[in-house]
Amino acid sequence: MTSEVRGQGLHSAARSAVRFERHEGPLAVCIGNTVLPLGELVVVDTTRSTTLASRDGRVCIGTVEHAFAALGGLGIYDGVLVTFEGPEVPLADGGAAHFCDALACVGARASVGPLLRVVRDSKIVVGASEYVFERGQEVCVEVDVDFHDARLSRVARWNGDANDFRVRMAPARTFGFEHEVADLLARGLASHVARESVVVIGKECIFSAGPFFLPDEPARHKLLDLVGDMYLLGGPPLGKVRAYRPGHTATHAAMERALRDGIVAPA
Repeated sequence: MTSEVRGQGLHSAARSAVRFERHEGPLAVCIGNTVLPLGELVVVDTTRSTTLASRDGRVCIGTVEHAFAALGGLGIYDGVLVTFEGPEVPLADGGAAHFCDALACVGARASVGPLLRVVRDSKIVVGASEYVFERGQEVCVEVDVDFHDARLSRVARWNGDANDFRVRMAPARTFGFEHEVADLLARGLASHVARESVVVIGKECIFSAGPFFLPDEPARHKLLDLVGDMYLLGGPPLGKVRAYRPGHTATHAAMERALRDGIVAPA
């Protein structure tokens, strides 16, 4: 049995799809008819999204963070083959809800537990971003982002519960600021994006269609991205991770350093 999400990529507008199906063993990824364990893929670009490629560079896929956020949020580390079609993961609902629904359709189940554990309390600074790791017996993720806008909440928290992720975190949509959208449109980009899948924050008004916008939605989306990026290195880990101003580039650098320095280790 398979289930898929189809649509267009946020940055490329290319038609694309993600297909989930059950399979034996650790989670595997298929790109261009090449099936690989997730550990055989490497992050090759983190400019406004995360792009993965095979170690030999023969195949790659962009904007993967929302699809992998669904897997991380639901605690699924095995029993699934993820097949990507096209150069970029479809934007879908702008978050991870459609990917969570597709995983539920194929009966994907949570694994025994996370692959990683925080084994030493520590803080890692990457540029303007900070990541605080604390030991604990449960998964706990928190983001703190100052948008310099009184209309937006700074903090979002998730306690590792799969249902809470599906209901509260997964629907948080991609967002951008009005001046960024104007620049994209001027360059002929983003005109294909469905209004229901994005939130645009303007100086005078916050533009959204579809689900009602809540002040903490941008922070929840940042947390969603954080979970997706951590998943590519085995996370989120058992323990607490608090991220101040997280971003794709900083998150990958912080997780790699945490693994290298023995702050995070296999569970």
